[in-house]
Order: sequence, then structure tokens, then C-alpha cells
Amino acid sequence: MIKANWEPKYMALYEALASEVRWRIMDMLAYGEMSVKEIAAKLELSPSIVTMHIRKLELAELIGSRRIRRNGGTHKMCFLRHHRIEIELPSVTQSARIREQTISVGHYTAFEVHPTCGLGTREKEIGVWDDPRYFLDPERVQASILWFGKGYVEYKTPNYLLPDQTVEVIEISMEIASEAPGLRDHWPSDISFTFNGIPLGMWTSPADFGRAARGKYTPKWWHRNVNQYGLLKTIRIDDSGTYMDGEPMSDVTTSDIKLSEPFWTLRFAVEEDAAHVGGLTLYGAGFGNHDQDIVIRVYLSDSTEGE
Repeated sequence: MIKANWEPKYMALYEALASEVRWRIMDMLAYGEMSVKEIAAKLELSPSIVTMHIRKLELAELIGSRRIRRNGGTHKMCFLRHHRIEIELPSVTQSARIREQTISVGHYTAFEVHPTCGLGTREKEIGVWDDPRYFLDPERVQASILWFGKGYVEYKTPNYLLPDQTVEVIEISMEIASEAPGLRDHWPSDISFTFNGIPLGMWTSPADFGRAARGKYTPKWWHRNVNQYGLLKTIRIDDSGTYMDGEPMSDVTTSDIKLSEPFWTLRFAVEEDAAHVGGLTLYGAGFGNHDQDIVIRVYLSDSTEGE
């Protein structure tokens, strides 16, 4: 069962559900796995259109797939992953316990980047690509996309907590992907995350996405053969450890990350000695598939919800 709520990481789920065709696909898969070709035939749609619907259902983790050899060919077999969804709607109490801070992609406070690299606003490129000097260009604060082959970008945000407030959970969400010359469906990159100087863990991005389609919010003027969209990833830090989309990243807890610091520092990095040095792309509002900047969400304990 999927337990969802109002958080941005579930937007792909709600988008996937907003289609009669995708509901029909899930209805068919409830009886057992089927190939994309079989689904297309049943729906009387082209395999390419069905593939698009399947991709949205997979992104929402409603269905899964595997590849098999049959009759001399390779077939993608799809299956239903869940049979029930529970959605928790916002409440006054929950809203009072949540503090949200947004950081624009271009508002980094420190960096060290190596080509391939570059920045862009919603309207234009910033400077010349593959020249790290432009990461100090005054227009960088307007950037809605940035990328680099290795190195890091670092962001600072004020700590708005009051002295008597207790944090239960910190969540950090961002749209992120690898950075390849052009676009690559298979381009792994080990991306490290640090909060207040404490390493939270590493996630391997699978690709520099965009060969199959443009980013949903990527501006029309943006080049078709470069970064189009990433994956919306959410890091959650609580008293039991650190998780990426529910999967364990490290044993770092909220008590480890120096929440009393006057400013919180967040770093995204691709280290030179990583197993997969495949770069990093950050997508902000106006680019990619999720139309959001970097979001830090703070969940306060019940005892401080009225502060």
C-alpha cells in the first residue's frame, strides 16, 4: 500500500492517477502482468503512447516492469505494485508543525565546479558554457538550472528555529540528475549530500535525462540535446537515521546535524574520487518535470506546534 500526503514528492503519483488510460492499464494489470505490446493492443493505442503512460505509472511507483526473452525478442512485462493508496490531507495541526524554506538554484554561497558546466535562467543562458568563471556572474542568482562535471555547490539558509522548538524531522527535496556531454540514458553519477558539514550519504543518479522527451517545464527555447529533467528526490533526517525516498542512506540523525547553528549549510557534490564521476544537474522552478526549487521542510514536535 502507498501512504501519501500533501508533500511534493507525491505529485508524480497524483499526476499518474489523473488519466483514464492509466487507470485502464492498472485495471488490466490487476489480473496479471502484461507486455507493453499486449497492453497497446487491448487499448487500441500505439506502443509509443502506451510507453509514455507506463513511464508515468513507473515514476509514481504504481507499476513495475521486467524484461524477458520470448519468441526471439525482448519484451517489457509490466505488473501492478500496489492495490491500495491511502492519502492524508492537510490539517491545521499539521500545517502549524511544518516550517518550509525554499532556496533558488542560483543562490549558492560557495562552489567549485569543473566542466562540463553552465547555468541558465528561464529566459537565457548565463555567459559561456564550460567556463567556471560564470558561476560568479551577477546574473547567477536568477539561475533556474545549473550543471557541472565534478565539484560542488553549497547553499546557506537562515535557521529560523526558536530556542524552545524541537525538530522531529528535516526533509530536503530537489530535482536532480547526472550531467553528461549531451544526453545519456545510462550515465551513473555518485552524488554526495552534506548538511552543516555532516555527510548525509550518497545517491547514484542513473542518467542525464531527456532523450525520450523534453522536460515538462523546461522552456521552449532551451536546447533539445542537453539537460531536460531530473528525478525529484527527498532526503529525510529523523531520530532513526537519514533516508532517500524511504531507503536508508546513513545513520545520521537530527541530533547529529548541528541544528543550533545560526545558518544551515547544504552541499551537493560529485567527488573526484567517487566510483562514478558523472556530474550533477540541479533543476529549479521553471525547468525539469517538477517546477520547484530546493525545499527544506522542518517538522516540529507536537509540544512546539503552537509557537
